[in-house]
Amino acid sequence: MAFGITRAELRDWQKRVKSGEVAFLTHFWLDERFPGCDTVTKVGCSQLPVLKQWGAKYGLKPEWIHHDPRYPHFDLFGSTQSRIMRAEEQWEQIERFNL
Repeated sequence: MAFGITRAELRDWQKRVKSGEVAFLTHFWLDERFPGCDTVTKVGCSQLPVLKQWGAKYGLKPEWIHHDPRYPHFDLFGSTQSRIMRAEEQWEQIERFNL
């Protein structure tokens, strides 16, 4: 279950992903499979080679890509989420979601 973002923020992320940009979207999230994680960051890009290359910078494996037909993305959470968001200087999302 996702919450803590507006429809406008989601649409903006979708637009940027479709345009081929590497785009970040963090939201609150609860999933019993991942205890202790209450946020997830989706890092998407419609250009799979670009997304794979971006992920490789951070040790993310191509098989971890969620191959959504319209919005392929990596899901980041936990310490990996925090480390990558800081490296990418996503300060607004870091502060907003207390990463």
